[in-house]
Amino acid sequence: MTELGNTLRAAREANGLSLDDLQQLTKIQKRYLIGIEKGNYDMMPGKFYVRAFIKQYAEAVGLDPEEIFEQYKNEVPAAREEESTEQLSRVQSKKTISPSQSKLLEALPKILVGVFIIGAAVLVWFLVSNVVGSKNNNSPKDSDQPIVIEQNEDAKTDNKDKENATVNKDKDKNKADKEDKKDKKEPAKKQEIAAVQASGKHSTYELKNAETFKLKLSAKGDTWVNIKDGTGKSVFQGLLKENESKEVDLTDQSKTDLVIGNSINTDIYVNDELLPYQNNPNEIVRQDITITFTKAE
Repeated sequence: MTELGNTLRAAREANGLSLDDLQQLTKIQKRYLIGIEKGNYDMMPGKFYVRAFIKQYAEAVGLDPEEIFEQYKNEVPAAREEESTEQLSRVQSKKTISPSQSKLLEALPKILVGVFIIGAAVLVWFLVSNVVGSKNNNSPKDSDQPIVIEQNEDAKTDNKDKENATVNKDKDKNKADKEDKKDKKEPAKKQEIAAVQASGKHSTYELKNAETFKLKLSAKGDTWVNIKDGTGKSVFQGLLKENESKEVDLTDQSKTDLVIGNSINTDIYVNDELLPYQNNPNEIVRQDITITFTKAE
């Protein structure tokens, strides 16, 4: 057995994965996985298949393929066409972003800030317009000035009684309005969770307007997962079988880092809301996901 084979096997066993589990995750035949661990590359279909299988193996057990290739470059046979390895790998480690997409991602924060500023300006204009209009409507006009007519004592008494009745009626109405407003409660704000960044197999989401941060990972097939809290400490890692799930309460944490070994077979729920993958699981099987949490005030 080679040093590379020992390293890969140790990582597999540390993750609690058998060769059968690894075969399910990577779709590589078990005999090829055994050949990789033993350093028997002659049984592989070709040299670039060797590199592709090693790449898939490393990603499935949480190792960086590029570091593996660099550290054990004397053991791994060189392939003439490196691009073939990328095309054959079922666990794509890097997603190509076109220059136009890259520029758009770089400009996105500026666009969002611009939209926010415009929205704030419109809101201020609307409020100022309403206040000014209200003051104009309440300003007395010359034509609205009352005409004073001399009245006798009886007429003055009647008018005073009418004025008192009107004032009492207005007070009762204002009191009723205040009670109605007390009874009406503001509707609870709906939580917001949105993707803010994506680079290769890593993506970042932001959770806001939520009182709690409860995470649930549900397996539709065999998948290896790792859940870390805001300090980077792993609160759960292991293999989830089909129809199994794992729930973690992260309300006291500012973020979580997830390693999803088989995203095709893994659904992520945040406070019972399904989180859509930013990266296509059919293209990137192993995904690293960060979710930041800002608790609602």
